[in-house]
Amino acid sequence: MMKALAAADSAGSNPILNTAVFAIFVAITLFVVYRASSGKSSRADYYAASSAFTGRQNGIALSGDFLSAASFLGIAGAIAVNGYDGFLYSIGFLVAWLVDLLLVAELLRNTGRFTMGDVLAFRMKQRPVRAAAATSTLVISLFYMLAQMAGAGALIALLLNVHSRFGQSIVLVVVGVVMVLYVLVGGMKGTTWVQIIKATILILAVVLMTVFLFGKFGFSLSNLLSQAAYHSPLGEKLLEPGAQYGKNGTTKLDFVSLGVTLILGIACLPHVLMRFYTVPNATEARRSVVWATSAMFVFYLCTLVIGFGAAALVGTDEIKSAPGGENSAAPLLALHIGGTVLLGIISAVAFATILAVVAGLTITASASFAHDVYASIFKHGNAEPEDEVRVARRTAICIGLLAILGGILANGQNVAFLVALAFAVAASTNLSTLLYTLFWKRFNTTGTLWGMYGGLICSVVLVLFSPVVSGSSTSIIKSLDFHWFPLSNPGLVSIPFSFLCGFIGTFVGRKEIDPAKQAEMEVRSLTGIGT
Repeated sequence: MMKALAAADSAGSNPILNTAVFAIFVAITLFVVYRASSGKSSRADYYAASSAFTGRQNGIALSGDFLSAASFLGIAGAIAVNGYDGFLYSIGFLVAWLVDLLLVAELLRNTGRFTMGDVLAFRMKQRPVRAAAATSTLVISLFYMLAQMAGAGALIALLLNVHSRFGQSIVLVVVGVVMVLYVLVGGMKGTTWVQIIKATILILAVVLMTVFLFGKFGFSLSNLLSQAAYHSPLGEKLLEPGAQYGKNGTTKLDFVSLGVTLILGIACLPHVLMRFYTVPNATEARRSVVWATSAMFVFYLCTLVIGFGAAALVGTDEIKSAPGGENSAAPLLALHIGGTVLLGIISAVAFATILAVVAGLTITASASFAHDVYASIFKHGNAEPEDEVRVARRTAICIGLLAILGGILANGQNVAFLVALAFAVAASTNLSTLLYTLFWKRFNTTGTLWGMYGGLICSVVLVLFSPVVSGSSTSIIKSLDFHWFPLSNPGLVSIPFSFLCGFIGTFVGRKEIDPAKQAEMEVRSLTGIGT
């Protein structure tokens, strides 16, 4: 144990180098954000970058928006510790983009303008539906931010050798301030360019790590896997299903719930949905998803190698005992194969990943509040564009503060697992209402509100009373046990419950079918006419 801790501490033996590499990245991206910002205060420019990006650019930005700390730190750690079961996250994330491509991307781009609330309220009562959409967006964004900031805490502990909660909290404040600067200075256009730069660097970094790693095993995948199994406490079971989710009936159900959540969650994430408005038409929206899927296919293949490589070269004991736990697998592997220089580069990329993703979440949440709540509810659709953008910027500051506080509380949790919870809340809240709105003419305001609030309340309550929060050694609150829901991920229950609430609510509420509005939405969503 002492040897493992010493090795973990040595990872932070060159904090000056690690900090310098990260500072260089921040300086370059802040300059890009400043140059990209046009100085305009129009809503179209701040929310959707005036729809000026191509499908290729937006696709790379989409992958940058999605390839978060969960993908780089959490999945690599989950594979290193749990083997095959950890790779299930990658499979779920990748397959999920087919749902986006086939059911959501084109129709959403044609129907809305700035936010998800534009689509949901198109033929419904504006104020209650937009309020529900904004509530959903804010809650999901904050859940997702917890994962990113938890990843930041893990990196801080590992790289700068900062083990005290106070020291990590100070650096989290710095991360939060830089994140808010991206949004305030650049809006959607600047944030998109940060995502493009970050995605390019991240994919290049993992490809280089994969090549270096393969070189150590004679470019043989079988040698890598056999060494990973040899050095793992699980042995050959590392390469087989069931190490994490095959222990009993409850864990098997948890796996099914996780799979359903991952596949259905992406199509409902507000910061992913909002990206489709940065391209000029539905064709480019489809191209965005194709480019994003291609980039992530390469990335997740590399994380498979990196995860098993960490098991082979670093070892499960050293990973678990290092500051940050499972989230430290990829940085520790970089230290083993390339020394402190590669560690500094990989860690700077991971920091950049966190910054860029949280910046995307921040602008989405602030845009939803300003556009759906302030402009549509408080100002009844008569808000001045300059005032709306000003409110969005102020909201971004508030969200940044909440992200910092949440990151301090969630520090130490596996970030891939926390992101899966955000997916569960997103799929439970948004999926049923989006699909019903786009494909069911009878759907009405009551069904929308029942589906969204029913799914949101169900998923959040089940998470609060699950082993995630209390009742197990890995819970956020370890000293208490008030859980009664046995599954760690609520998607298997909360997603169908949301569909059921939306269905029942539609028939409970009175009919609101406006033939003209319905026809307009159908033609617009399928053809793009009037967009």
